[in-house]
Amino acid sequence: MKALRFGRHAAIAVIAAGALALTACGSDNATGNTPAGNQTSAGPKVTGTLTGIGASSTGAAMDAWKAGFAAANPGATVQYSPDGSGAGRKAIIDGSAQFAGSDAYLKDEELASSKAKCGPEGAINIPVYISPIAVAFNVPGITELKLDATTVAKIFRGEIANWNDPAIAALNSGVSLPDLKVTPVNRSDDSGTTTNFTEYLAAAAADVWTDKAAGIWPATLQGENAKGTSGVVKTVTDTPGAVTYADDSAVGGKLGTASIKVGEEFVKISADAAAKAVEAGKAVDGRSATDVAIKLDRKTTAKGAYPVVLVSYHVVCTTYDKQETVDLVKAFESYVVSDAGQKTAADSAKSAPLSSALAEKAVKAIESIKVKS
Repeated sequence: MKALRFGRHAAIAVIAAGALALTACGSDNATGNTPAGNQTSAGPKVTGTLTGIGASSTGAAMDAWKAGFAAANPGATVQYSPDGSGAGRKAIIDGSAQFAGSDAYLKDEELASSKAKCGPEGAINIPVYISPIAVAFNVPGITELKLDATTVAKIFRGEIANWNDPAIAALNSGVSLPDLKVTPVNRSDDSGTTTNFTEYLAAAAADVWTDKAAGIWPATLQGENAKGTSGVVKTVTDTPGAVTYADDSAVGGKLGTASIKVGEEFVKISADAAAKAVEAGKAVDGRSATDVAIKLDRKTTAKGAYPVVLVSYHVVCTTYDKQETVDLVKAFESYVVSDAGQKTAADSAKSAPLSSALAEKAVKAIESIKVKS
């Protein structure tokens, strides 16, 4: 997996550096027409403010990206409000943000709606962040458990009431499980993490998880809820017996995490294992050549793959009204998908850097952004 993490073609770094060197004051030449090989990060910087709204799961990575981008561009600021993936997609569609962060790619109807603000080709999904979703629990004295999809589904549907339930015990021979109430905790907001988690359950435990995958948790299920990644993690940390699903970057302290059964093995949560699951995915049908949305195979049996994974996207318009906005979007997104941007996210958030092939597709998508004619 080291090639996946750091085997990016040098050309991507050059393109990213070139994008960072462009001025956002409105040039005579479109950004995509400037020879990247002639640009260096020591040249003119972009300036202005870029506004984004969206996923809270990428909080640590976003903080790192904002800092790195600002260091290279002292006159530029990225404002990001982690209001949830659903809020982010709504914001790019209604024009209240210049980019959205979303742990779920645009649905077909959202793509159609985006054309009103983003031009005839609408918005596109650019993958920027790959991370495993942890099944995280607060069971005193236990930091690791083995779970399969069926058991996870029963836990979150309230069908397993105590941690010493025979279904959990059967998967964890030799572990002293307490007679402690299970308290499932879900996201209260429209969440891409919820979308990805319920996609996994609906695919891998269809006989138990009978609800459709969605960003909003099923209202019929009982349990606690909290807003945002930090909200569910805090609730579980404060509640013995509680369990939730959350981006692995936010899980720590006294919380334990589950290894998930894939095929005949249990796979521990890790960035590399998440990346292997993404490798098994395919391009979403019916999208444009510059849209990089990925359909994940939640039932993969690939060795070492961790299928409870999210791919977080930056959703951007294909066209913007002003050259300044185009330059800012292209410069920031080029930094985010570059070697430097991906490494700083991995260091800060335990994410898996984009593979070379995926990064190249992301760069091409970014290059296609232009000013409305």
